[in-house]
Amino acid sequence: MTDIATRATRRVASPGGRRRLNGGGPRAGTIFAFVIPFFLPFVLFYLVPVGYALWQSVRVVRRTGGQYGTSYTTFGGFEQYTKVFQNDEFWSSVGRIGLFGIVQVPVMLFVALVIALLLDTPLLRLKSVFRIAAFMPYAVPGVIAAIMWSYLYSPQLSPVVDLLNGIGLHPDFLGPGAVLWSAANISTWLWTGYNMLIMFSALQSIPQELYEAAKLDGASNWTIAWQIKVPIIAPSIILTTVFSIIGTLQLYAEPAVLRQISSNISSTFTPNMLAYAVASGNNYQQAAAISVVIAVITFVLSFGFMRLTSKRAGL
Repeated sequence: MTDIATRATRRVASPGGRRRLNGGGPRAGTIFAFVIPFFLPFVLFYLVPVGYALWQSVRVVRRTGGQYGTSYTTFGGFEQYTKVFQNDEFWSSVGRIGLFGIVQVPVMLFVALVIALLLDTPLLRLKSVFRIAAFMPYAVPGVIAAIMWSYLYSPQLSPVVDLLNGIGLHPDFLGPGAVLWSAANISTWLWTGYNMLIMFSALQSIPQELYEAAKLDGASNWTIAWQIKVPIIAPSIILTTVFSIIGTLQLYAEPAVLRQISSNISSTFTPNMLAYAVASGNNYQQAAAISVVIAVITFVLSFGFMRLTSKRAGL
């Protein structure tokens, strides 16, 4: 935290020592009653499917009597994973989604942070209207949002394309060099409000006395925003970044919808689309191995980012 924030915190800090928390803990039965409604669906709809995917990923289909012989499934060890790592389409999709995340996630989170800071400033009027307007895109289902934007991208239907063509610009939102960023624009429009709400909620929990103390030290609104508010809500920014990393590696709906109107999106455009395409060919074991690899990459990136940023932020 900056020097201004530190001084402001000292102004509003109470001189007394820490309070002691009294009272014993709840009974085990009460804890169990609260945990079981979450635990059962978690086991049935998360752990069991994950375990089944892991089991399928280490099995292979063999045939007896040649190509048209009887097929049977047996344990294959890491054979499916070896095929995944040797698959050029898999690495192409990973590289494509990596480029997507490197550009789209910082842009989306920066826009969400700016909107949250603007909504938290006392100078802005009609805050509730702007807050609802910023959050409203998140209420639109992802597939519906992709269909809406595909209409705006289509050269034959889009009024936006007609307007740009009329002023001498000839955009090709579905071209080979732009279609990835068209999908990124949909994701940004869809998820910025969600991330903004998390950051705005964190800003609302900051005591107003802290801002008053900072102003006594001569801090401007700009200084308060970037040297006090942003460092304090750093955990929320880290949280939204982790969510965004996970969501990026799960990207499916936007490119899948745009694929219906663009030949520049293949069935293996993203890792999730590749897994679905392989499963559609009845190769469920290979699709399970791809899914497990995607999950491991997601865990490594998100957990690694959280550990790295948490240490630097002193959390």
